[in-house]
Amino acid sequence: MALILFVILAVIEIGFLVVSPSTKKEWSFKRFLADVLQTVVFFIMMIFPGIDMSFRFTSLFILLILRIIVAGIVSLINRKNGSDKKAFAKILSLILSIVLILGAMVPAFLFNDYQGRPLTGPYAVSESEAIILDEDRIEEFENDGSCREIPVHFYYPEGCSEKMPLIVFSHGAFGYYQSNTSTYMELASNGYVVASLDHPYHAFFTKDSSGKTVTVDPEFIQTALTVGSSDDTMSEDELYKITSVWMKLREDDINCVIDSLVKGADTSDVSGFWFSDEQTKNTVVSVLALIDSSKIGLIGHSLGGASSVSVGRMRDDISAVVDLDGTMLGEQTGVSDNMPVINEEPYTTPLLNIDNEEHHNSRIEARQKGYAYSNNVILDNAEEGFSTYLKGAEHMDLTDLPLFSPFLAGMLGSGNIDHGECIDQVNSLVLQFFNCYLKGEGTFTVSESYL
Repeated sequence: MALILFVILAVIEIGFLVVSPSTKKEWSFKRFLADVLQTVVFFIMMIFPGIDMSFRFTSLFILLILRIIVAGIVSLINRKNGSDKKAFAKILSLILSIVLILGAMVPAFLFNDYQGRPLTGPYAVSESEAIILDEDRIEEFENDGSCREIPVHFYYPEGCSEKMPLIVFSHGAFGYYQSNTSTYMELASNGYVVASLDHPYHAFFTKDSSGKTVTVDPEFIQTALTVGSSDDTMSEDELYKITSVWMKLREDDINCVIDSLVKGADTSDVSGFWFSDEQTKNTVVSVLALIDSSKIGLIGHSLGGASSVSVGRMRDDISAVVDLDGTMLGEQTGVSDNMPVINEEPYTTPLLNIDNEEHHNSRIEARQKGYAYSNNVILDNAEEGFSTYLKGAEHMDLTDLPLFSPFLAGMLGSGNIDHGECIDQVNSLVLQFFNCYLKGEGTFTVSESYL
């Protein structure tokens, strides 16, 4: 529908050029009428699916209103001006108008009108948020001595008063907390409290307690891209030094979040939290009261999956871990003869690993070559380890991004598959796994592959 709207607005511009009078006085007034007509068309199109007042069309709405105001002022100024409007000026105005409209509609073309996936649980889902202040850590990306701040976004069953398990989610490199919203919603609708955290400066963007937008650190992006495309150009020792720093930051974030949530759940103490207002504070306190701190699960995508696996090993209070297409970097303990040294101690926390097809094939290749790939080693030594992959899927297909923005997902890695079916399959496996190990429902099994 966004393309149809653009075509209609462009046709109005072309039609205005064709019928526009030659004098500035008449041209200015007709320009004003054309701008009003475009705005009316925009509001009429809002009755159709996909056209709304969301962020996708905010820029266009502002542009249309500004054009009406400017055209009205110009019309008043030129109301006595009978001089000619040059043909070149008319054509230039047409081109500029279409370029401005196209630019304002970029978000509508980049992002879909994604309304989430159907939920299987009996509960409606509510949301809230807070920022956890880790006063034991200085924010290393700043030079003002401020402490590390970790935004946390809650998804929980609406109108429920019984205790339920806690799931903590960690996003991938330059991802953000909404990367797997359908997963959080599905879990919350089935009786879980989900806390999705942002890793500031690793997240694409987030906000701190001052309201400042915190964007991803450029050096982190560049390093991550270099690591991702390094192949054999970077030594194992260099890779290990880089990824160890990443993992330490994220592990500390997750540990701080878990400790704070458990403390809040057990004692209602939220002294380490920052809230936007008193009402939000009261809501979060009531959400924390729902958490059964004896039943905690971790899940993450990509680097977030790797971080979840690491924290799942180091903490005794974690009952289950899900790794969505992440290389388990935290399981590497060092480098010897330019080969990674992987922790071979049994992984005692139930672990589910879901890969895309290319990742699955690379694991097979690593095994055939005798390369110590961390995921293979950990799953081989896990007391209860499960692994599967999604045929035809690529890295971002294990998130909601292909449904939210096919363009961006295609740039980052998305397969030619039914993306709705893919994320539904991911969510179903995640729910079954946590139901088994956090709620004691049934026995969990997986097929070698899905889709």
